[in-house]
Amino acid sequence: MNPKYLEDPYLKEFKTKIVEVDNDAKAFVASDTIFYPLSGGQLNDLGVVVVDEKEIKVIDVRKKNGKIWHFVEKIDAIKPNKEILMKIDWERRYRMMRMHTAAHLISSLIYKKTGAKITGNQLGLDKSRIDFNLENFDRELIFSIEPEANELIEKSIDVKSYFLPRDEAFKIPELVKLKDILPPNIPELRIVEIVGVDIQACGGTHVKNLKEIGRIKILKAENKGKNNRRLYYTIEP
Repeated sequence: MNPKYLEDPYLKEFKTKIVEVDNDAKAFVASDTIFYPLSGGQLNDLGVVVVDEKEIKVIDVRKKNGKIWHFVEKIDAIKPNKEILMKIDWERRYRMMRMHTAAHLISSLIYKKTGAKITGNQLGLDKSRIDFNLENFDRELIFSIEPEANELIEKSIDVKSYFLPRDEAFKIPELVKLKDILPPNIPELRIVEIVGVDIQACGGTHVKNLKEIGRIKILKAENKGKNNRRLYYTIEP
């Protein structure tokens, strides 16, 4: 079963049940969750859980040994089998969704223009970064991505998310390049597709249409050493 945050990233509230508690760590596992854990360069969700009509802050969310742990300010009321209401900080989540989809759009344009592969990324609320492997550092070329990205955003292109069996996914030419970096024990891949523009395997949360991003603004480009380039961007408004 896929976690609720992947089934419906727009879900702001969700009733679920506590299944495991670590009192020392002040953390719990639920039967399902709308809280995204820190992973893939995307920040974890924050928010609250309502237990016995009292709100308890969720201050961190991490994935460990296949379980999603929710770290809270107070653990006293958190007990196994108790029903709770989860409420995520929607403003934070939605900005992360917009930032993440923007990263996919920028990455696809970098690849199409230069053939450079993305080597890392870190999504932030104010600004995000993308690292890529490119022999020649051409700042003008990198900044030319901005108007192209915003032109695609203006076209209101749909963004789809779905799951495919691993073997079927790797029949898609654009995903073949991921074979060597995805763990072999993942039988099913989640695909994020910007229709007609880009297709990637990704476990993050995304918007349903490019128009939701707003506008992309490239802040700076850096030369980080041999073949290693870095781009910083933000989204407006």
